[in-house]
Amino acid sequence: MQFASNAFRAPHRTGRAGRALALATLLAIAGLAPAFAGDVVVICNLDVKLAPADVKDVFIGEKVFAGAVRLVPADNTALQASFLDKVMKLDAGKYTGIWTKKSFRDGANPPPVKANDAEVIAFVKSTVGACGYVASEPAGVAVIAKF
Repeated sequence: MQFASNAFRAPHRTGRAGRALALATLLAIAGLAPAFAGDVVVICNLDVKLAPADVKDVFIGEKVFAGAVRLVPADNTALQASFLDKVMKLDAGKYTGIWTKKSFRDGANPPPVKANDAEVIAFVKSTVGACGYVASEPAGVAVIAKF
């Protein structure tokens, strides 16, 4: 019986890696994981008039103008996983692949990457045509959609 009971035992993780995995699992179960927590608010510079249905096209480089204004999307590292899941319906690999192909085919540059909400908000406010995504609605920008 010794072999039967050992065959069905779950592997035991110890040390720092095991504790980190356990904490990440608990946060995910509790819905507190920062990558997927809360809302995703798409914002643009006040000069941009954009429909919520156009957001996906902007961030994959298919829509480059809103009227006479050239669009400049920006990614937010802190919220990218949630944005890709909720808004784009893509995983990170597919999103990167789209931009890699577009770079070679059209010579287009992928969106600049900002580290957090504060950097995205500052970029959007100071750059004509800029759009980005943050966790909550800031003042001084156009809120396009909330997901």
